[in-house]
Amino acid sequence: MDMMETFRQTYLEESFEGLDVMEAGLLELEPGTPDNEKINEIFRAAHSIKGGSGTFGFNEIIDFTHVLETLLDEMRDGRRDVTQEASDVMLQAVDVLRDMMTRLQNHEEIDDEKASEVQQALEAILSHDGSGAAPASAPAEAVASPGAGGVWTIEVLPEKELLQTGNEPIRIFRELETLGTVEVTVDDSALPEDIAELNPEELFLKWTLHLSGDNINEEDVKEVFEWIDGDGAEITITPPAAAEVPVVEAAAEKPAETAAPAQSAESAAPAVAAKPAAKKPAAKASAPAPKQDSSIRVDLSKIDQLVNLVGELVITQSMLSQFGEQAEQNEGGTSDWADKLKEGLTHLERHTRDLQESVMNIRMLPVSFAFNRMPRIVHDVSQKLGKKIELVMEGEGTELDKTMLEALTDPLVHIVRNSIDHGVEAPDVRLAAGKPETGTVKLAAFHQGGNILIQITDDGAGIHADKIRQKAIEKGVIDEDIKMSDEEVIDLIFHPGFSTADVISDISGRGVGMDVVRRNIRGLGGSVEVKTEQGKGSVFTIRLPLTLAILDGQLAKVGSETYVFPLVSIVESIQVDKSLVKGIAGQTELYKLRDSYIPVIRLHDKLGIADARTDLEEGLLVVVEDGGRRAGIFVDDLLGQQQVVIKSLESNFMKISSIAGATILGDGTVSLILDVTETLSSHKGGNLHSNAA
Repeated sequence: MDMMETFRQTYLEESFEGLDVMEAGLLELEPGTPDNEKINEIFRAAHSIKGGSGTFGFNEIIDFTHVLETLLDEMRDGRRDVTQEASDVMLQAVDVLRDMMTRLQNHEEIDDEKASEVQQALEAILSHDGSGAAPASAPAEAVASPGAGGVWTIEVLPEKELLQTGNEPIRIFRELETLGTVEVTVDDSALPEDIAELNPEELFLKWTLHLSGDNINEEDVKEVFEWIDGDGAEITITPPAAAEVPVVEAAAEKPAETAAPAQSAESAAPAVAAKPAAKKPAAKASAPAPKQDSSIRVDLSKIDQLVNLVGELVITQSMLSQFGEQAEQNEGGTSDWADKLKEGLTHLERHTRDLQESVMNIRMLPVSFAFNRMPRIVHDVSQKLGKKIELVMEGEGTELDKTMLEALTDPLVHIVRNSIDHGVEAPDVRLAAGKPETGTVKLAAFHQGGNILIQITDDGAGIHADKIRQKAIEKGVIDEDIKMSDEEVIDLIFHPGFSTADVISDISGRGVGMDVVRRNIRGLGGSVEVKTEQGKGSVFTIRLPLTLAILDGQLAKVGSETYVFPLVSIVESIQVDKSLVKGIAGQTELYKLRDSYIPVIRLHDKLGIADARTDLEEGLLVVVEDGGRRAGIFVDDLLGQQQVVIKSLESNFMKISSIAGATILGDGTVSLILDVTETLSSHKGGNLHSNAA
């Protein structure tokens, strides 16, 4: 990737962050008098996106954002109140900008038709009087400031270091061209005569700009140069004399131009609105789209910690090298060097562990990256369904591995949409049930043991087990005479193609959501479970490991093979008492563990290991738990515990049932890591939920 493409991708990534700021701010805007602080925050984000787009020639973004800026500017100046209609259209504008940037990032064509549609909606809002704003049809002299017509003179006296601050004068001049016609005069008298004295990182030019056009506002001109005025350059703006070009006479001389309503420079329709909706290629058709690498922003303190740890490792390595030399030169036969070597190895072990944790910490991002999408989801879905929903978020600072965070977003969207659609009742139904008409959906993230738990809670009607059972029978998912507990019936919502919706809509009802949720969560090494109470609501709990790359493992021997059990899945390990083992119709074995029975899974049978022990009393039962289910996995013996680095089998070999991956142990041998979730799910021999005494 060349340097310009790197800058391009960096700008787009930063712009996505700006769009998130805009969306969050718009969702918090209350109709009525604008909150100046919030409006300024949204405006700054929009202005940064517009300013950076000029550098890369993204004219579609410049034109589109200009109209959005105009509307925001009228609100922050107090000329227009916030309305629900304006907020909704501006949210649509954020969606359009996000789509534009996604397409530009992938070097695809921009959808001008959708952009034009939303832009026209923004212009329609601007054309209406907004609480004190001058009507769009007002005569030109009513809105034009003194000197609005004629030629403006702008002198730009930059400091030599201007280019080193990332500012590009050409980009600024292009921005000025959105206000009118620009003529540039360059003063190069400061250029050194000797080419050897020319520093390419320094600026030796000065410019005089002549800007001509109708209805140019001085504030608009100042805004173009606000990034460098007094901070890298001295800007002098001289407006034309008020009488130089009479605005009314100029308008009268051009009747063709006065046919359209007079507008300020900010609210003037961009050129793109006058063009037919046509697709524009974002890149040459012959140029293949380069593969985009994922990136991550890292706090500087984490990098500093990493650098310090590397320094400690270098020191330890030097110590160990000296000990080796002392051992070779040890003529007296003393063992002092051996003690120092052990001390050095202890230091090395500690520093390596710290370095490992620090490197893994770099991959960690706050779960707010996934949570921040939910306010918009709640806003859109609740409006579509006519429901009133309050979203509460807790634990947004809880950190999760970036890879898992990206894969977590879709499951969260599915659950939140279902909570609003199926869970929370309509306002009139809630009032009739003695509840407040506004329902609550709560997102919470927190640590529990070695896992991250994410809970989605609603105070709706809960899940009706009888209704689910009836639907399951109708769809042939279960037989009518089968006996199931309420927990098992409710678990059917995760069955592929299952839905209890009476009406199919674009929100739910096609049965393509909850099974995807469970599959995606299991793919991350996690689990999802649901608890519900009729009339009071439901709680969906997603349990995830801290990271996909490293886990704390328990080594277990099965025959001549060594397997790794995730330590967080192990409840206990026990020696088998044969008197507590019972069989069911010769199909499976159950072990009575205190007051409940758990199924026994013989790992050597499941994985086809011939030289393993078969007598239960000669081995051990490792009691594991996943999503409320328990089982005892029979192994020959337990070895030590250690952290292991997970290596994917699918990318290097193939998918193996009940195996999550592989790792290399300290002695160089390869060990397979057990997938506890899949092992329990695929066990056919008995009911894993059984707790009958």
